[in-house]
Amino acid sequence: MKILVTGAAGFIGFYVSQGLLERGDEVVGLDNLNDYYDPRLKMARLEILQRHKGFRFVKLDLVNRGAIEVLFTTEKFSRVIHLAAQAGVRNSIENPHIYVDSNVTGFLHIIEGCRHNDVEHLVYASTSSVYGANTHMPFAVEQNVDHPLSLYAATKKANELMAHCYSSLYGLPTTGLRFFTVYGPWGRPDMALFLFTANILARKPVDVFNYGKHKRDFTYVGDIAKGVIAALDHDASPDPHWNSDAPNPSTSRVPYRVYNIGNQRPVELMRYIEVIEDCLGRKAQINLLPLQAGDVPDTVADVESLVRDVGYRPNTPVEEGVKRFVEWYREYYQVHTAH
Repeated sequence: MKILVTGAAGFIGFYVSQGLLERGDEVVGLDNLNDYYDPRLKMARLEILQRHKGFRFVKLDLVNRGAIEVLFTTEKFSRVIHLAAQAGVRNSIENPHIYVDSNVTGFLHIIEGCRHNDVEHLVYASTSSVYGANTHMPFAVEQNVDHPLSLYAATKKANELMAHCYSSLYGLPTTGLRFFTVYGPWGRPDMALFLFTANILARKPVDVFNYGKHKRDFTYVGDIAKGVIAALDHDASPDPHWNSDAPNPSTSRVPYRVYNIGNQRPVELMRYIEVIEDCLGRKAQINLLPLQAGDVPDTVADVESLVRDVGYRPNTPVEEGVKRFVEWYREYYQVHTAH
């Protein structure tokens, strides 16, 4: 199959593209290589992908409507995995306009491309942040998600609503995946694991918000990538049991699905830090701080529907995943310290 992966130079996009290439798919990777974090990391991921003869890279911004239209009409993709977005909860509070440009207007350009060019299935990234003010654990796709706490979350909720419109109006199968906290080698420098590792090695204090009482559904990136590809292969279909008197928000009478993609085994942040300390052979200096604006105290994913429908089974324990990250970090940044 010829598959478009947007955000291919990003963390999850890199792993998903590799998984598709390894099984023999042709991948066109789109990315704008923005500087939200160090573009050298994106370039290094891209260099690895470009070693595959089935991979081609297109540098393009989602907001460039004309160029996206040309890309879809010339390439004729079988399927699309849309992972490109402006990420980051806190950044969306400070820079709201770029989130609407990338995550709402950009999403519209991608879904329009799918509709006009007979794409068989669109899989797109949503986020656990849509659960916002919900406190009932685990977060389940059957819950109402009308109380987001950040503009980032609101843009992703908008994507789910837009996808439903297109599934309804045009019969386009769409599957939204609500990502929980993804970690692993080649991860994003603004994520906790990266920041903690860098600071502990530099003997700098680690900022721990909510006084370390966070629980997070940390999920290893390799497990996530397998889940994304399994979802791609399982076209969204109408739910024959959908009832408009008691509507299930995660399904519909049209080919629309929303799933959580997480680990279902939450880890306390302080335990996560202990695992990092063990892997580094060094203790962290911890700076305990209150909960940040827009952040949620806990995230726990109910992934039963994804397990049932596509056979998704995350199986990498946090100790193993963090160990792989630390080994990659030392190698990539050439940090080989003694205990």
